[in-house]
Amino acid sequence: MFNEIKKTIEWGHDKLTLETGKIARQADSTVIATYGETVVMAAVVYSKESKADQDFFPLTVNYQEKYYAAGKIPGGFFKREARPTEKETLTSRLIDRPIRPLFVEGFKNEVQVTCTVLSHDLENDPDIVAMIAASAALTLSGAPFLGPIGAARVGFVNDSYVLNPSVDDMDNLKENNEQRLDLVVAGTKDAVMMVESEAYELSEKEMLGAVKFGHEQMALVIDMIIDLAKEAANEPFSFEYQLNDKLYNKISKAGAKDLKKAFEISEKKERQASVASAIEKIKSSLSDDENEGNEVNELIKKLESEVVRNNILDNGTRIDGRDLTTVRSIETETRLLPRAHGSSLFTRGETQGLVVTTLGAGDSEQIIDALHKEGRLNFMLHYNFPPYSVGECGRMAGPGRREIGHGKLAWRALQAVLPSSDEFPYTVRVVSEITESNGSSSMATVCGSSLSMMDAGVPLKAPVAGVAMGLILEGKKFAVLTDILGDEDHLGDMDFKVAGTEAGITSLQMDIKVAGITPQIMEKALDQAKEARLHILGEMARSLSAPSEFSKYAPKIESLTVPSDKIREVIGSGGKVIKEIVEVSGAKVDINDEGLVRIASQNKESLDTARKMISEIVEDPIVGQVYEGIVVKLMDFGAFVNFYGKRDGLVHVSQISVERVNHPKDVLTEGQNVKVKLMGIDDRGKSKLSMKVIDQSTGKEVEKEA
Repeated sequence: MFNEIKKTIEWGHDKLTLETGKIARQADSTVIATYGETVVMAAVVYSKESKADQDFFPLTVNYQEKYYAAGKIPGGFFKREARPTEKETLTSRLIDRPIRPLFVEGFKNEVQVTCTVLSHDLENDPDIVAMIAASAALTLSGAPFLGPIGAARVGFVNDSYVLNPSVDDMDNLKENNEQRLDLVVAGTKDAVMMVESEAYELSEKEMLGAVKFGHEQMALVIDMIIDLAKEAANEPFSFEYQLNDKLYNKISKAGAKDLKKAFEISEKKERQASVASAIEKIKSSLSDDENEGNEVNELIKKLESEVVRNNILDNGTRIDGRDLTTVRSIETETRLLPRAHGSSLFTRGETQGLVVTTLGAGDSEQIIDALHKEGRLNFMLHYNFPPYSVGECGRMAGPGRREIGHGKLAWRALQAVLPSSDEFPYTVRVVSEITESNGSSSMATVCGSSLSMMDAGVPLKAPVAGVAMGLILEGKKFAVLTDILGDEDHLGDMDFKVAGTEAGITSLQMDIKVAGITPQIMEKALDQAKEARLHILGEMARSLSAPSEFSKYAPKIESLTVPSDKIREVIGSGGKVIKEIVEVSGAKVDINDEGLVRIASQNKESLDTARKMISEIVEDPIVGQVYEGIVVKLMDFGAFVNFYGKRDGLVHVSQISVERVNHPKDVLTEGQNVKVKLMGIDDRGKSKLSMKVIDQSTGKEVEKEA
């Protein structure tokens, strides 16, 4: 019944298996990839007919994690998978980025790639498995895909590269500890197509070595996919794309000079208006038949690209007149918003980010209910890209894939310099509002976030800056561009983003629009990026080079640790005790399973009250110490005084006063405030108190008579 075909190789620390022909046979192709006990199914369907006047390539990649894959039921009120999680969105982008440039030029038919995690062994991350499965399914589908691609994750332990480290290893990246890198690389057999990384201040040489290592390791996977395709691939889809040379020459003759002049205008709005005017002139020179359909628009875009690229390659001159290595002018400012805990405005050319930092207590942490773990996140970075930032009208909705991806890139760049939760027990939320955009707003977010957090008093280990590099590649001739504009991104061949401190790289992301780049180009891009990063850090230091004082509006947080056997006493039955502490003190109190208590409040009095109440629960009173107490009960033989938390002690009638007292009620009343000294604790834990050795007006001990 099934024509099942399977291939298996030893790869890294586990076996990798690809199989097809058994499940989801009505898709154009389906491949199930298994690594260890992590299983991902990738199904590909593509339309055999293109839509008329389609002006973009409608490729959709959906990566989805099913909770049953890890033997879990979704948390929350609704017990089924709903909207994509951040991990699902980021992995969808991770798969999309290396495969999109490999479809043949001119192919505009709809393609959908669906990757479903069926099993997760909690050791091997499904994202790499999904990338491999998607590549194999596309290769088998018959679609005009110039793959296959391979993918690998690379770690860096004790100066050595590690292939596909475990999920737990990647969750515990620590500076100067064993694991210092989480890098994902994808590419064809000949070239790298995509890099995504999170690092702890690695050098340019170490990062380049990691990329090379990952590319070498994926060769086995690519060979495996080719072997599978020899037995299971569909017939190639018949598709031909031919440029209308006659029409293109006519368009070039009519508008090349005007477009060249337009792209020499440095100001974005003026340049866009001039380009639009040149395009209108081109179209007016064509006949009605030639203007029909979308072909003329594609040819005009091709002409725009050639004008810009040739000017850079031939003259070394960019759109705004800069040379290849110059960074646009930078302006920075902090303390813009009076009530925000921290704020900054970072402007680089016509790209600008208003970045705001908010500090919170433990109850503000983000709860994570992921496939492989549950936990809390105390650092969040959210990136917003409103349409007004590019001078357009647009629909204002929730964050899309681009916003989530750019926010995560900036998060990766900054997490390496954050203090530990023990050093800085705050929840940190950073929001980047992109107010102007003309290239590299994600790197503006990195720079602005670094300034904003320091403005809020977050003790970063070092400031972080980022820069986006571009590439123009024609044959063996190439130019690497520092700090690219939006048009240089759209019309160029590479978007290479590098962020880090003076000491090294903390994040690297690379997307290629051509069939990969050489190590020589990548090395040059890294060297130029380092020079630019150091320059930007110098410009940022003019506003702020070290953490500022805390805002008076930020909460004050203190931490203390209680013995594990006292945790239950602090919480109380049904949370009764901790609720009372919160109610009486007005502070927020959190306690974890290890006994770490965090107290947060806007004022010191509230914080001190909560700390005192907790101390009185978990600590024993000190013999010889003077305490303030309340008389709670009078007896013939003395008075019981509540003097330390819930603890009562006895003041014997002989210890009430230096003068003779017949009965305690003669000098004391219930509810009266008194000062007592703890004289001792007997074998039964009973506290013995004395009032007569303490001056009740001053609280000081009475000097003994000679």
